[in-house]
Amino acid sequence: MADLFDTSDPQVDSPHRPLADRLRPQNLSEVIGQRQVLGPDAPLTVMLSSGSLSSLIFWGPPGVGKTTIARLLADETDLHFVQISAIFSGVPELRRVFEASRQRRQQGRGTLLFVDEIHRFNKAQQDGFLPHMEDGTILLVGATTENPSFELNRAVLSRAQVLVLERLPLEDLALLATRAEEELERKLPLDETARAALYDMADGDGRALLNLIEQVAAWDVDAPLDKAALGARLMRRAAQYDKGGDEHYNLISALHKSVRGSDPDAALYWFARMLEGGEDPRYLARRITRMAVEDIGLADPQAQAVCLQSWETFERLGSPEGELALAQAVTYLALAPKSNATYVAYKGARRAAKETGSAPPPKHILNAATGMMKDMGYGADYAYDHDAEDGFSGQDYFPEGVERQALYQPVERGFERDLKKRLEYFSKLRAKRQE
Repeated sequence: MADLFDTSDPQVDSPHRPLADRLRPQNLSEVIGQRQVLGPDAPLTVMLSSGSLSSLIFWGPPGVGKTTIARLLADETDLHFVQISAIFSGVPELRRVFEASRQRRQQGRGTLLFVDEIHRFNKAQQDGFLPHMEDGTILLVGATTENPSFELNRAVLSRAQVLVLERLPLEDLALLATRAEEELERKLPLDETARAALYDMADGDGRALLNLIEQVAAWDVDAPLDKAALGARLMRRAAQYDKGGDEHYNLISALHKSVRGSDPDAALYWFARMLEGGEDPRYLARRITRMAVEDIGLADPQAQAVCLQSWETFERLGSPEGELALAQAVTYLALAPKSNATYVAYKGARRAAKETGSAPPPKHILNAATGMMKDMGYGADYAYDHDAEDGFSGQDYFPEGVERQALYQPVERGFERDLKKRLEYFSKLRAKRQE
């Protein structure tokens, strides 16, 4: 009787097998792409050559070879390959897998357990792998499309090496297409523009490309199709985007840094990428406003107003027309003078407030609401700034015993140039008053 979840049986050769399955590499040297983990001095090559393969976590988008590489690693190390999915497996299934692996180990053979979507297991389920990893019952290879730092337990990560698998670049997609044509024994009925468009449709996903190729190869056409004809027959693959996942945070980070870097073209590109992925424009409106506060600040006080107005315009117009107002705000922010002086000053003030604890304000700026408070010195010697000739008393408003701190340091950009002049003016006056 075959082992439960055993997927190592040889596959029956059939003309009806999907192209992606027929082109599955038979050894690691046939794997297309992923040179950063499979190259001559890359981690997996070094592990295999030294005979010290450790548990692994493959992190990368769909269709880049995570399952294939795991299966080939089992072949290279003569380990029994078992594959499960965290989506469909629970604790009872895991117990059966561990027991079968334990019996197999007693018979002298190890097990490479490949867990697809490993991040779907909860903390308790992930903890269940630990004793079996430690005693050598299994060599764990997990696959995840989410950032392991956020989704996997520290204990699991401490016992496994994380390897990042990347989207296939155009040259690797082209090589994969050539292999597919050799397997099919015919050229795809596409001209060069259509072939390039086909690669774009795959969006770095090798499995998606082979599925597209299989469709195209079945067409009966008299002449090679151009890009327009291909686009009429095939729908573009949806871009990878998970509004609650790692890609969400990657793209908003790209948008924020493009704005901070004063690049309106890149900022609009990432803004559009998020909208195309289905992001809520209200989330973008909120984040754009935050950029105005954090990275532009008082260098252009109008920036916040532009963001709020664009947000309000979106609420009135709705989608898609209102998204243009948000795009205008993105462009304005990217071209606005930048300053994080207030942001830095705010963080410094929070830090100083925490360090000085409950130090009270100096008595001269406290209101003497009662006679007793007046007798205690509340409000004594308070200098009313409007009575000063230049409207500035220069008094110290920090707590007694707390050294004055220069928290706000405006930059020489935008409106903060004027604020810096004012700050320097008041600093000189304050020094003169305290002489």
